[in-house]
Amino acid sequence: MKKSILLLSVLIISIILMYASCQEDIVPLKESWEKAVPHQEVPEGLVGIKAQDCGVCHQSHYEEWKISTHAHAWTDLQFQAELRKETSPFLCINCHIPLQNQQEEIVTGLRGGDIYKPVKEKNPKFDKAFQMEGISCATCHVRDGAIIGTIGSDKAPHKVKKDPLFLNETLCITCHNATAVVTPELVCTFETGDEWKASPFYGKKNCISCHMDTLTRELMPGMGKRTSHRHWFAGSGIPKRKGVESKGLSGMAFYDEVPSKNYKANEPISYQLRLVNEYAGHRLPSGDPERFYLINIAIIDMVTGKEIKKLQERIGETWEWYPVAKKIGDNNMNPGEERYYKLDTNIQQKGQYKIITKVTKHRMDEKTAAYNKLGDEYPRMISVFDKEYQFEVR
Repeated sequence: MKKSILLLSVLIISIILMYASCQEDIVPLKESWEKAVPHQEVPEGLVGIKAQDCGVCHQSHYEEWKISTHAHAWTDLQFQAELRKETSPFLCINCHIPLQNQQEEIVTGLRGGDIYKPVKEKNPKFDKAFQMEGISCATCHVRDGAIIGTIGSDKAPHKVKKDPLFLNETLCITCHNATAVVTPELVCTFETGDEWKASPFYGKKNCISCHMDTLTRELMPGMGKRTSHRHWFAGSGIPKRKGVESKGLSGMAFYDEVPSKNYKANEPISYQLRLVNEYAGHRLPSGDPERFYLINIAIIDMVTGKEIKKLQERIGETWEWYPVAKKIGDNNMNPGEERYYKLDTNIQQKGQYKIITKVTKHRMDEKTAAYNKLGDEYPRMISVFDKEYQFEVR
């Protein structure tokens, strides 16, 4: 009897100690990027806060949003590939599906402060269809039972709160300036906000000035025209899937020297391309550190197809991700910066030749795409400058 009581006492004490240990081990979430935006109720007068609900009235805004990369933030094949990795922590989803309404589980803390040991509970108000919308209208425009706008309206069928300060560039930077060393092998390095603050555009133009064109239109049929903004959030122009439209915004300007149409044998031939980060209020490329530009210039024999001379240059960051993530190279272009790429040669053989110049903008290289098992349906790049000049050597 005494032995049974002793064993039971030991068991109870062990359970109590284990429970106490677990409770003491939980560290609350501290950083903004560790947390989702708290659950948002549907404002009175509306049937829902999904983009498809908003699109019933705000038709042009909805059509624009559908071709934005924001609409693909959750379904993006690259992002989904990253989520499947064992090294992917829970917090990455907070920029891709920011509202708690969109998340299957609610994270309340971290055991031992370890991001790979989140304390989770089932979200009873999880909306799967809402999750698929990624960064949706409500991400920016719904808070505390009201629709937030920059101007306000007394004609809307729902509660409207005028708050231009909430909808300024600081909201964009919440995700577009996420920088943190999560683990030695995992860093979050999106520095567009810091790049903008260091640029000559700071205080003069902001994210909205360039990425959300201002126009005059009706917010909904019959409401009357007023100031509005485009909602396709023009960016790199590289679509998320083949066949899907994506609005590009070119911060880079290209200037080249048109070569002569005739050269003598052995006469110097020179071609120059000038790139200027003329329009972007941040570095180019910006955002994901795997983005880069390739500059290719080549002189080709038009009869044989033989490459006489070529030049290839790359603009972008270079990273080593293992065993410790670190940047080992960075030649991104600062706002206003210009660079020259020159190809010089001379040709002895008479004939017909051409200079081919192509600049491409890349989301990632083929090695990264293969590692993430991304098929051909996932576009890697687009062409942003393409010229061809023919000439004769006599």
